[in-house]
Amino acid sequence: MQWTLVIPVKPLTRAKSRLADTAGDGVRPGLALAFAQDTVGAALACAAVSDVAVVTDDELAGRELAALGARIVPDPPGGGLNAAVVHGAAAVREMRPGAPVAALNADLPALRPAELSRVLAAAEEFPRAFLADTAERGTTLLAAAGDRALRPAFGIDSRSRHRASGAVELLLAGVDSVRQDVDTGADLRAALALGVGRYTAAASAGLLEATGEGTSARG
Repeated sequence: MQWTLVIPVKPLTRAKSRLADTAGDGVRPGLALAFAQDTVGAALACAAVSDVAVVTDDELAGRELAALGARIVPDPPGGGLNAAVVHGAAAVREMRPGAPVAALNADLPALRPAELSRVLAAAEEFPRAFLADTAERGTTLLAAAGDRALRPAFGIDSRSRHRASGAVELLLAGVDSVRQDVDTGADLRAALALGVGRYTAAASAGLLEATGEGTSARG
């Protein structure tokens, strides 16, 4: 089964406010873009993924992610995260009726294609399924079969809300890179320990060297 991934990317100047404990206002937009670049690059390298649709109205993010091979879907103004996911999924289904679709967070800088393949293979068994983040409160991936709507409920406590909506939680070991999203400095350090992609490694190198910490980039 070949999946299309919908990845929403908010305006970079408003992204990752909770990283303020680690990165200043001038640094966070670059980090948010780097996270998205590594996420999209790994997703496009996944054997189970046919294409990636990025929903954004940020010109820089759109340009850089299109250069990696993503299809850019303009984000309707003021709708928020869940509206962006619904909009992106509708655009995908218009071009590929009946296509299985999964919404993926844009802040998974340690994402590994093989681990994403495992998650998507597990999701094939259910009409709707989701993967919780490492904090076990949020969601990093929500998948729907070709004849089902995604019905996203991302945001605070999305794990419990997706479960309540009837989506099946995927309980998989060994897929840490698909679960490790980055909202805080502690999350970033955890992602770096897993081994991040080259964009995040470059964007975070000077930041963490200033605190005496290094970075770990995957090969």
